[in-house]
Amino acid sequence: MRESRRSPLIGNTGIVSGLVLRIGQCAFAAASVGFMVSSPGFYSNTAFCYLIASMGLQMLWSFFGLAYMDDYALSRKRDLQNPVLFSVLVVGDWVTDMLSLTIVCSSAGVIVFYEKDIKFCKQHDYVDNPCIRFVISVALAFITWVLIAITSHVMFWTLASV
Repeated sequence: MRESRRSPLIGNTGIVSGLVLRIGQCAFAAASVGFMVSSPGFYSNTAFCYLIASMGLQMLWSFFGLAYMDDYALSRKRDLQNPVLFSVLVVGDWVTDMLSLTIVCSSAGVIVFYEKDIKFCKQHDYVDNPCIRFVISVALAFITWVLIAITSHVMFWTLASV
């Protein structure tokens, strides 16, 4: 019987595209946290505080957990096709994926409430308007979520083939 060797999926663990996706997740999450923390008054809204906590967790998971592992696999040319390892990674990716999606959506809802319903954003000058930073932070968090969704789906399909 002949073994079929499939090419790895783009974004899989242990290849360059996976490392790039993980570093992108970490960078966009860090930028999101930076913009939110630099906004005056972000702490008065629970959704924004949870956004910082969620993106902080994502930075830890993406960089220290998975980007480091991808770098190790690439530098040592090791294959990470272990079912137990992939099970842990899939669960971790899906948990951070769903957490990030819910937090990004709730933060976006708060921004819509601020802008459309209570006209909070119109009360400030353009220079010191915190709403601009809120919007940028949530947009960066949404980009982070898109990158997380890509890697979590790739990890899920890889687990099915391991």
